[in-house]
Amino acid sequence: MIIPHYYEDPHILHENTMPNRAYYVPASKRMDNLIEHREQSDRLQLLNGNWKFRYYKSIYDLQDEFYKTDYPVEEYDTVPVPGVWQNYGYESHQYIESDYPFPVDPPYVPLDNPCGAYIHKFPYKTNADAPKVYLEFEGVDSCFYVWLNGTYVGYGQVSHSLNEFDITDQIAEGENTLAVLVLKWCDGSYLEDQDKFRMSGIFRDVYLLERPKQCIYDYTIRAVPEADDRKGKIQIQTSYLDQVLPVMARVYTADNCLIHEITFENETELVIDDPVLWNSEQPYLYTLVLETEHEVITEYIGIREIHVENSVVYINGAPVKFRGVNRHDSDPVTGFTISVDQMKKDLELMKRHNINAIRTSHYPNAPMFYQMCDKYGFFVIDEADYESHGTMNLYYKNDTREERTSRWNELITDNPEYEEAVLDRVKKMIERDKNRPCVVIWSMGNESGYGCTTEKALAWTKAYDPGRLTHYEGALHKGKKRRYDYSNLDLYSRMYPLYEQVEEYCESEPDKPMILCEYCHSMGNGAGDYEDYFEMIETYDCLCGGFIWEWCDHAIYKGTEENGKDIYYYGGDHGEYPNDGNFCMDGMVYPDRTPHTGLLEYKNVHRPVRVTEYNQAEGYVILKNEMNYLSLQEYVDVAYEVSCDGTLVESGQLNLTEVPAINPHQAGNIQLPVNVPEKGRVYLKLTYQLKHADAIRSQGYELGFDEILLENVDGNNRRVTDWLNSNIENAEAIEVEETERQLIVKGARFCYTYDKLHGIFGQLEADGKVLLDRPMEVNVWRAPTDNDRIIRVEWQKARYHQTTTRAYTTEYAVTDAGVEIHSKMALLAITVQRLMDIDAVWKLDADGRISVKMDVVKNPELPELPRFGLRLFLKKDMDQLEYYGVGPQESYIDKCKAGSHGIYTGSVTDQHEDYIRPQENGSHADCDYVIVKGSVLGIVAYGAQSFAFNVSEYTQEELTEKAHNYELEPCESTVLCLDYKQNGIGSQSCGPRLKEKYRFDEESFTFEMNLNPLYGTLKAEK
Repeated sequence: MIIPHYYEDPHILHENTMPNRAYYVPASKRMDNLIEHREQSDRLQLLNGNWKFRYYKSIYDLQDEFYKTDYPVEEYDTVPVPGVWQNYGYESHQYIESDYPFPVDPPYVPLDNPCGAYIHKFPYKTNADAPKVYLEFEGVDSCFYVWLNGTYVGYGQVSHSLNEFDITDQIAEGENTLAVLVLKWCDGSYLEDQDKFRMSGIFRDVYLLERPKQCIYDYTIRAVPEADDRKGKIQIQTSYLDQVLPVMARVYTADNCLIHEITFENETELVIDDPVLWNSEQPYLYTLVLETEHEVITEYIGIREIHVENSVVYINGAPVKFRGVNRHDSDPVTGFTISVDQMKKDLELMKRHNINAIRTSHYPNAPMFYQMCDKYGFFVIDEADYESHGTMNLYYKNDTREERTSRWNELITDNPEYEEAVLDRVKKMIERDKNRPCVVIWSMGNESGYGCTTEKALAWTKAYDPGRLTHYEGALHKGKKRRYDYSNLDLYSRMYPLYEQVEEYCESEPDKPMILCEYCHSMGNGAGDYEDYFEMIETYDCLCGGFIWEWCDHAIYKGTEENGKDIYYYGGDHGEYPNDGNFCMDGMVYPDRTPHTGLLEYKNVHRPVRVTEYNQAEGYVILKNEMNYLSLQEYVDVAYEVSCDGTLVESGQLNLTEVPAINPHQAGNIQLPVNVPEKGRVYLKLTYQLKHADAIRSQGYELGFDEILLENVDGNNRRVTDWLNSNIENAEAIEVEETERQLIVKGARFCYTYDKLHGIFGQLEADGKVLLDRPMEVNVWRAPTDNDRIIRVEWQKARYHQTTTRAYTTEYAVTDAGVEIHSKMALLAITVQRLMDIDAVWKLDADGRISVKMDVVKNPELPELPRFGLRLFLKKDMDQLEYYGVGPQESYIDKCKAGSHGIYTGSVTDQHEDYIRPQENGSHADCDYVIVKGSVLGIVAYGAQSFAFNVSEYTQEELTEKAHNYELEPCESTVLCLDYKQNGIGSQSCGPRLKEKYRFDEESFTFEMNLNPLYGTLKAEK
């Protein structure tokens, strides 16, 4: 073996690396754009680019001293750096949620440990003002050895942290040869078992820093408000390579006005009068310039303070609610390698969707990410690169979850052998990011149990940086051997708790604030409980908010299918073992950052303003400010409109200047008298618009809305009764022809065939043209969503996906109003008992209108229903629709805050939400009517009560069967589902069970629906 065997020694973590320090980019003069363009510094030389590369399946296959300067590289491949070698065809990708991808035998990893040998030649010219040279690696997975010009430089690990080497003695004028050996696994891999695709290589930037012989090496800035925010105190401490230097410090305002200038050596303190404090809503940054001979460091300062008082989190003296999200570094093309532009795109999307906080799950992000969070305004939980989740999944004789949980920590987290390694990871994070105002909480890691390693890390953290809060969710777990020390934890953190557990804690007079570090598992069509959690967070002062799991779907881009759809692979698609399937597809955005409908839902749930009351009689509205810092008058403009059955009848703008300031978390009354039509469904909608443009959003950007149903003389009568007006003059009498199987009902312009044996219509014809491709169905199945992954097992046991109807009796009668058909029937499935009894009455009039009333009694032994309603297979060319209900995006009983009531039109294909793993999608809730139509035929459905519908080119069977969206094949029909109700969406893919109020577990109910053919017209007449 050509390398020392450090990679299986938990006590050799680094060799020849520089001490930890704060992240910065020096230059020869002040540089103001280094956050997003650090390559502009004349002291930084990026080594990114095309490097020579060779992959070895085993470290034992590498016998050559490839790092020698004369080593022939002609047979080496060329790969981009930064990057991961799985993306370039070396090995397959592997997605694992919690298991280790190798035998659990720490600190040992498989003998055949894959590795990659990198060689890169680069020029260097000596700078007399900055002769010292440092080689920087910002991210290498998992460990690596470095040589320069044939000389060994050093060794490093901790994949998501900075490793810095002094190469002054090795670097040469002219061409240099850099060689790096990266191993796929090392002892540190036991501490990096995060829920993600496992990838390897040099995945973050590599560069040189040129420094003077003597310079600032590290500095610590503490900037806090004092004296009721009338003063801002900035403390600066510096350390040096080996000689103390005089430092000229200058502080500038955001508009570049010099307000302080002082020379100091080791430390100084500056005071700013009437400072502008930094927060997520006003991310005001002062510029600090530290100048020594031959070097300038430009830094940004945010003055802010965080503390806990009476179990409430305060930042700058204001009680704070974190509207957060968990974010991985993930891109379908570049993998772990994330550019500044990719980071900025994420932050822009978050800001536009009312997210104010980020947890860096589950490792530190690239250092410039935090500078961007400073600039754009996000609170950050910075999380150490530590997770040993796989130790929970060991085999135990008493193999219960309680046993696993209680012994989770034994192998690593409560093992003194790993105290040094865990503490090293925490120190590398904190000392790198200590000057970032956005970082308000340090996290010791994720899902590793609790023990001596985290106790040591927490104690060091509180001693080193008492000005921030500490977090570690694993403190939930109690050990068997001893009483753990939680005294250095500031927060009580939970992930995916039951609602009752949150309420119980918050009502117990707790001594720590509660934070939900993961909640609302937003997998696929989800989550459905954003609003419910919001209400809990609002209710309890000690519940300081939470972080949605998670930001983006993780997937690997594989090109385009013949049907034009992008191909994305998730776990198992590469043939890897073990894998955790599509559990990585759990984001609020698709892999390409197209928002899921769940993100739109989240945005409006977390709108900055809420209507708490509208007094229609007295004409005023009460608005509550949901912001943490800004008054409503500073942040928003409010527009309003009144609509009746989807038609605008009044609009205007609220004048917030006429009322006293509505401060954060406070409410205020504003006059808003409106005229209400006497008939129809009338809604008052208030839209909140950004008052002033910021770095991401333009003036007038829509931040959210409220919608209030108004009362009128007609008692909010829905206009569906208007469909009963006749469309046909001089209608002829109805004729009925009966056979053993069918009733054939004929009118002037229609002919309907009713299946007496199944209690349903087999065919509908209007003007001699058929509307249906297949008989109607009583429908209880939906393609399971990712959040149905637990309940679907019960649904399939109950055979909800394989049902049919049977009519025991069918009778009809001709009346003055038309024809009435009465069937007593049941819903049945193979191998199980009768699912439900249905007493169905169908009525037909001379115009061809159909009304149905089904009294349903479900077998109480059976689980909650996915849905109940009718399914119609309409002709394929009926591909346009209009509806009045909640739109334009999909909506469900517990996922309907992103949409509002209105008349919406579009194509059938536009209604499909193309989740990468196909599932139920595209429903529209609280509808009065839906019209599906083609060039000459159409049908309108409306209910005695509001209903939900789906219309799609895909059957629910197709959506259930196929594993990927690019595999979907449209059916030859337009599939219309008319639902009495659907089960809610929830977030039970990882979260709590669906709330009872959203479960479709009624044992008896009545479903009513009306169907009208639209004869030879593109528009229904009301």
